[in-house]
Amino acid sequence: MPSKQLISRSIEVFYNKASEETRLDKGMGVFEFERIKSLIEKYIPSSPSRIIDVGGGTGKYSEWLAKKGHQVHLVEPVPKHIKIAKNRANASKNKFSVHLGESRKLEFPNNFADLIILHGPLYHLQKREDRDATIREAKRVLKTNGIVLGFAINYTASTLVGLLNGLVHKKSFFEMCKEELTTGIHNPPDDFPWLLAEAYYHKPEQFRDEFTSQDLTYLNMYAVEGMAWLDKAYFANMTNPKRREILLELIKITENDSYLLPFSPHMMIAAKKPTTYGK
Repeated sequence: MPSKQLISRSIEVFYNKASEETRLDKGMGVFEFERIKSLIEKYIPSSPSRIIDVGGGTGKYSEWLAKKGHQVHLVEPVPKHIKIAKNRANASKNKFSVHLGESRKLEFPNNFADLIILHGPLYHLQKREDRDATIREAKRVLKTNGIVLGFAINYTASTLVGLLNGLVHKKSFFEMCKEELTTGIHNPPDDFPWLLAEAYYHKPEQFRDEFTSQDLTYLNMYAVEGMAWLDKAYFANMTNPKRREILLELIKITENDSYLLPFSPHMMIAAKKPTTYGK
């Protein structure tokens, strides 16, 4: 089965059990979907463009981008997600293409895309050389002055959750947190099988370095959730229009604050392929 060469067994097992299709429809996922769309919109060219959605899951973002009139290509290593994404594309008026593949070897020519979104690869690849290969491939496929948007999980994410809900006092959970805080490596303990499969959790400055070391021009870094999710009545307040407005304003005024970035579970980097590339 080709997927065994594309993605590690533990990641495939995790996604076969979990529902990526419904994740963005509930809890933090609802807010995450809207927030990430607003971040991507900052960098979408106004005219129809070629966009590659790498690690695009079941195609919710690809569908949204295709509806905006762009030529969208989804790349995904999990066969379960590919099947759902193909059904979504076939049912949509605005078609997008769906490819079984992975981030280190994109089946696209040089200088092909205006925008590349690296949604899952950079936090599912634990080795630096694999993440470097992913960013290098994105740079190869990008047109000159094209934009790459990368998403990462913050190295503080589990620890903050553990502090908020008391899990940090469970030995196995705390051992996992220590590993993430010191090495970035995330492996869920056996007694927490519902946690994300093997992953890499970045420090913001290291995340930036992974892009600039590939001769990409750094543009900006954004907190996805920001620190607003620390509100003890977050879900209730996000359904209250006045309180939601306050939380969204808090996110907006702190989204690029490098000191506050580690309070956000996820972050997005924007980088550009410079004109001088290849000269």
